[in-house]
Amino acid sequence: MEALFAVSYRMKFAVKRGASRIDYGVMPLEGLWWVDDMSTFSLDDKSGWSWTAMIMQPDVVSEELVQRSILEASRKKPLPAATRLRFDRFGEGLAAQVLYTGPYSAEGPTIERLHGFIADAGYRPSGKHHEIYLSDPSRAEPAKLRTIIRQPVSAAP
Repeated sequence: MEALFAVSYRMKFAVKRGASRIDYGVMPLEGLWWVDDMSTFSLDDKSGWSWTAMIMQPDVVSEELVQRSILEASRKKPLPAATRLRFDRFGEGLAAQVLYTGPYSAEGPTIERLHGFIADAGYRPSGKHHEIYLSDPSRAEPAKLRTIIRQPVSAAP
């Protein structure tokens, strides 16, 4: 997370100082969560989950700027995970979502209700579980954390 934020802020300031002089706010952290075999999925046992953390970037950010920012941020401070950062486009398509307030550890019932809503609407979950973290856990009490919980969907068979 440290490398992701360090590079995102470095890019923000490079764009602001650059020819375009565009200023923008660094977007919130997002996470994709999944298991390779959905038959083993469990909200109670997260040890088998895989994840990707990401921060959305504006269109003005280029691959070249990302690579330059990774190098600059790494020179300033040791960021071992910086070499694992990548710049990709992410398209999710149709999804159901809900705003959840509370600790991450208690999201389970909300996720179950979201999945029930999806089924009742004639869809089925598809793709990776997606969360957008609107609150900073180092600054907010767990009971006040706000998270957008998204689940891509497709038509039920």
